[in-house]
Amino acid sequence: MTKKTAYLVLKDGTVFTGCGFGYSGLSTGEVVFNTALTGYQEIITDPSYANQIIVMTYPHIGNYGVNKLDVEARNIFSSGLIVREISAVHSNYRANQSLHDYLKEAKIPGIAEIDTRRLTRHLRDRGAMPAVLCVGEKHSVTELKQMAKKIPSMEGQNLAQKVSSSKAYSYTKGEEGFVKGSKLKKNK
Repeated sequence: MTKKTAYLVLKDGTVFTGCGFGYSGLSTGEVVFNTALTGYQEIITDPSYANQIIVMTYPHIGNYGVNKLDVEARNIFSSGLIVREISAVHSNYRANQSLHDYLKEAKIPGIAEIDTRRLTRHLRDRGAMPAVLCVGEKHSVTELKQMAKKIPSMEGQNLAQKVSSSKAYSYTKGEEGFVKGSKLKKNK
């Protein structure tokens, strides 16, 4: 994993500089925090986090990798991931790939090596707020602040339409769910 400079710029102008992982690109969303100690794969694939950039308060994330069975939906609906420290290696007999590679493949940026405790306290005191997450892109902090000010709030967005299935399907015991290559049967 090559180190890339990353910025998280909140709508109120607060800036965090860290190290990017996952996808190199620009993402926007409402920054929220999650206090779980495990389950990062289930959290980022949970449709209720659509258009949100998730701060994991537990300091070390990614050590057990990701696998095809622990997804909550057909893809990642969150807009980004913020961690204190991203694990350089993963070790679990069920793991298919690293969290870094999983996010890169899904085109989801992440930022590490920032003070997630300070960010969480900021959000706790001021509430969840929109932000720009920029990894490896050539934007100035001034440009990112201007972008962040223009992000609309989550209020009134029809996210159920974004995360819902467009077709009905049946799920039977033993099938792998939304994993690539699964054999879901469409209802008639």
